[in-house]
Amino acid sequence: MAPEPTDAELLARSGQDASAFAAFYRRHEPSVVAYAGRMVGGDAELTVDVVAETFARAYEARAQLRGDSARAWLLGIARFVAFAAFRSGQVERDARARLGMEPVALSDATLEAVADAAGGEAWLAELPEDQREAVRRRVLEDQPYETIAHDLATSPAVIRQRVSRGLSTLRRLASSGDTP
Repeated sequence: MAPEPTDAELLARSGQDASAFAAFYRRHEPSVVAYAGRMVGGDAELTVDVVAETFARAYEARAQLRGDSARAWLLGIARFVAFAAFRSGQVERDARARLGMEPVALSDATLEAVADAAGGEAWLAELPEDQREAVRRRVLEDQPYETIAHDLATSPAVIRQRVSRGLSTLRRLASSGDTP
């Protein structure tokens, strides 16, 4: 069996072979998601935007990678994207727009990494019932806001607010060191 290609090899082939960049993405998505999730305080949608812009910028700058491992390079890009988002109040979408990328959907791996960054399922017991249900269903079960809202007889905006408040509470608990 042939050894796995290095990050540099995958990126070198990615201009002609989309599957090479897909393999690169799969290899690094968990660590970039976890890092970005911590950087943006566990906000799932913001995390996804930061991760998508990070990989789009990495694709554009793929010739600039030095060495065989891209993890530190990717995390540096993610840090820059997250800080720029804090300064401007939104995640830049420049690289994604230049590449014609569609909006990114939340994958199971992304949602699980965001949930881990926010404190995981054990922390959910600390939330008020309405927030716990919204966070559990949206972040851990990947249900669309619209489905949750329909099931709970409310609006998607209310569910978004519950998820946001719940994740904020989880961040505070995790950063304070309190354990459930």
